[in-house]
Amino acid sequence: MKGFFGWFKGSTKIKRWMFLILVGIVLVCYGIAEILVLNEASIQEIIKIVASFVVGFTFVILGIVYIQKRTLELVVEANANNELDDDVTKKAQVNIQSLIFNKKVYEEGPKVVVIGGGEGINTIISGLKKYTSNITAIVTVSDYGNKPTDSRIALNLLPFEDVKGAIASLAKDSEVMDYMMKYKFKNDRLKNLSFGDVYLSAMNEVFNDITDSISNSNRVLNIEGKVLPVTADEITICAELDDGTVVKEKDKIPEVAYERVSKINRIYITPSNCRPAPGVLEAISEADAIVIGPGSLYTNVIPNLLVKNVAKTIKESKAYKIYVSNIMTEPGQTDNYSISEHLQAITDHAGGKIIDYCICDTGEVVPEYIRRYNMQGSELVEIDLNKVSSMGVNVIHKHMSKIEGDKIRHDADTVAVAIMELIRTDLKFKDKQYDTQYILLNSKLKGQKKKEKKKENIQKINKKAQKRIENKYKPKMKSKFASKYQERIRDIKASNETRLENIKLYEQTGSLYNVKKIKEEEGKHETARKKEKVKTPKAPKKQARRAKH
Repeated sequence: MKGFFGWFKGSTKIKRWMFLILVGIVLVCYGIAEILVLNEASIQEIIKIVASFVVGFTFVILGIVYIQKRTLELVVEANANNELDDDVTKKAQVNIQSLIFNKKVYEEGPKVVVIGGGEGINTIISGLKKYTSNITAIVTVSDYGNKPTDSRIALNLLPFEDVKGAIASLAKDSEVMDYMMKYKFKNDRLKNLSFGDVYLSAMNEVFNDITDSISNSNRVLNIEGKVLPVTADEITICAELDDGTVVKEKDKIPEVAYERVSKINRIYITPSNCRPAPGVLEAISEADAIVIGPGSLYTNVIPNLLVKNVAKTIKESKAYKIYVSNIMTEPGQTDNYSISEHLQAITDHAGGKIIDYCICDTGEVVPEYIRRYNMQGSELVEIDLNKVSSMGVNVIHKHMSKIEGDKIRHDADTVAVAIMELIRTDLKFKDKQYDTQYILLNSKLKGQKKKEKKKENIQKINKKAQKRIENKYKPKMKSKFASKYQERIRDIKASNETRLENIKLYEQTGSLYNVKKIKEEEGKHETARKKEKVKTPKAPKKQARRAKH
């Protein structure tokens, strides 16, 4: 019974459509009553009756349609993650689950594939999981030339650091999962073994295949989506610099490039013929959106595209291909790179254009943090719109940067909204406004947009307050006229003062000759006074004190 009365709460927004249906029924009944009591039909009465029927039936149909639409939205909100903003969470408290429960609605969200590695891909995943559970994270598999950990050697595992990071990001409680994946046992038998490595080793024994064990982690760990290694083979990332130097260890690529003052010419992987892991190509071909980056361009993003048939499948896919640009350049990798140079590097290594959209940051980053990055050799990535447009790539401007601790990071929510808006627009273009996916996205994006507007308003208020403080303590600047003609103004003031004095003297003496004579005498007296001051030196302070005594 409580569930039934829950429909009439203000947060459900159902009463307005019920009222519209009621008004429609009243108008239809009024039309029927007019027909029953009508003796003679004039044109005006016929128009009135027809109008009441048309308006009444329209209200009833609209009310029914919007009640159904709102019902689906409430199902979405009731099953949404707790990570959404407070307004949506409050709406989800309505007890709709007692009437309708359909978890499948959430599971039928848009299919999004995210390709990359490192912290960049984890940030994007954490934002996207609020809108769909159909996320596939495709990550690199490489030890980057680093020495394998004791845990990996003991369990004979491939380097799955990026895999474990992506699994943690897809979990409902990312922080706890990340802590668990990195946790090292203190027990004597399991000492120095990490939980993540033990878990993957156990899954590998159960499923007899490392790729299946990772892809099945969504069921075992109850994560939203799945993670796939780009290949089941261990790969090594190598770089060839402009001066011909070849670097075969990922962690040394930036260092060597910086020391030799040489740009990276190309990246390649060994073995070069490694095959994609099962499910990778299928996920790419079935995706609604493919997101590449952000992350280290040459070591986390491009290596995935070099695995056999991955770049080819991305080209052939009908999905939106989106590149999320880095906010800052990376020393030794992308020094002085603009957005167009990032895109050109991807195009060159993929063997052709694979990017349709580029999301870049247009927000104002606090100069203090930029200076810290400048000291380390990084700078803001230049947004060269003309070059990017000439490459056939559409640019989406978003204020997607935020400060975490002392680092500049991507705002996961802002990037996720930009991606989902593209998919929502596509669904609307295909006349799928009443499709489950569209209703899912529309409901969640509305709540997120309100949150974004609040953020923007707070930022505007903070900027205005900062300007007021700056203006308050800012020294007053002289006008250009005053600084340029300062001497002229002084001369004009002096001549005005002289003129006024002459007028007074003329009034006293009654003759201009007398005024001139008085001026000359005053000048002689002034010269004499100055000469006397020069001739009579001042007594030293010590002598003056003795004279007093």
